[in-house]
Amino acid sequence: IEMYQETLRDYLKEIDSKKAKLKEYLEKQDMPNYAILVHSMKSDAKYLGFMSLAEIAYQHELKGKENDSKYCKENFKELEEELEKYITIAKEYDEHKAN
Repeated sequence: IEMYQETLRDYLKEIDSKKAKLKEYLEKQDMPNYAILVHSMKSDAKYLGFMSLAEIAYQHELKGKENDSKYCKENFKELEEELEKYITIAKEYDEHKAN
């Protein structure tokens, strides 16, 4: 449990910068770096048990590797909303465990 909580805190510290970088890569149509970063986000989500986020990120990873910026742009809002949902859940969990 302690390892999970520590990993979750690290995730929360880094997620805003990762999300901003992901948007930047998408805007610049830098799909190789987009695919690498979304792969990392997928792995984090899987480790933390955020399976629906992991699945959406996986689809973005595949499309990023295919250089399909159109798919990624059209479906980014879904990824972003799912990410925000899990950020909220993670913060609430972390705050609850800290008390």
